Amino acid sequence: MPSGLAALLDDVAGIAKLAAASVDDVSAAAGKAGAKAAGVVIDDTAVTPRYVVGFHPNRELPMIWRIALGSLKNKLLFLLPAALLLSAFAPWAITPLLILGGAYLCFEGAEKVIESLFGEGGHDAGESVAESDDPAHLEQQKVSGAIRTDFILSAEIMAIALADVADRPIWTQGTVLAVVGVLVTLGVYGVVALIVKMDDIGLHLAEKPSAVLRQIGRGLVKAMPWLLSALATIGTAAMIWVGGGIIVHGIEQYGLETIPHFIHHTAEVAGHAMPFAGGAVEWIVGAIGAGIVGLAIGAAIVAVVHRVKH
Repeated sequence: MPSGLAALLDDVAGIAKLAAASVDDVSAAAGKAGAKAAGVVIDDTAVTPRYVVGFHPNRELPMIWRIALGSLKNKLLFLLPAALLLSAFAPWAITPLLILGGAYLCFEGAEKVIESLFGEGGHDAGESVAESDDPAHLEQQKVSGAIRTDFILSAEIMAIALADVADRPIWTQGTVLAVVGVLVTLGVYGVVALIVKMDDIGLHLAEKPSAVLRQIGRGLVKAMPWLLSALATIGTAAMIWVGGGIIVHGIEQYGLETIPHFIHHTAEVAGHAMPFAGGAVEWIVGAIGAGIVGLAIGAAIVAVVHRVKH
């Protein structure tokens, strides 16, 4: 009897070790996949605050909560099952879909750049919807528009994460995608909530008796317009850089190696030239190279789309 109990405990310990190893494996894979999708996450964070600008402060957090729930629904109910089906039955389609998604990001980013330089073209992701006399209806339009935009960005996040774990067992893929989806959503909309309430926090601090707190509060209020403008710029740059990087990596897998190798080689040379910060320099040069490719591809797509429209 004791020997049987000991054997049972050994089995339980073995199962626990296996489960712990699996959890570690999933955590590592989720972290790596999430890091690769960081550029799209930045853009998602930059785009969303503009949807709640102009509404009563009391409605900002409820709107963000509704958008966050819609984002979670996009990722877990629609994109996760679609990604697993794709991985199981058409893994060959992952790279082409990533390239298409990257091209879309390049198009969106280039259109914003062209619009800011020449004042024409494009729509903006935070663009105003038709005016309505009913605040509830206008709010619903804004929330729906934000969730539609989120679907595109969430699809790219999930596709990037899937590509990073495509060689893992299907249950690992599903768990990693679910973890990435939940953590990205919590992170993005937690930061968005903090951003849109920054001016309210500043006003609250500005009323405090402490001179230091009042100064901090005034600084937060003054920084809000600058921060939103900076986020828009960062989001546009992230779209172009990430889209270009996805395309460069994708075409390399199809044997079109000239441009990818040139970017990699240039980045390595730049990194070796500055050994005190070689890794950072190599990453920056590689990102710039991907951004140049992304901007060129995006501008070409913008030209074609506008010609078709005309």
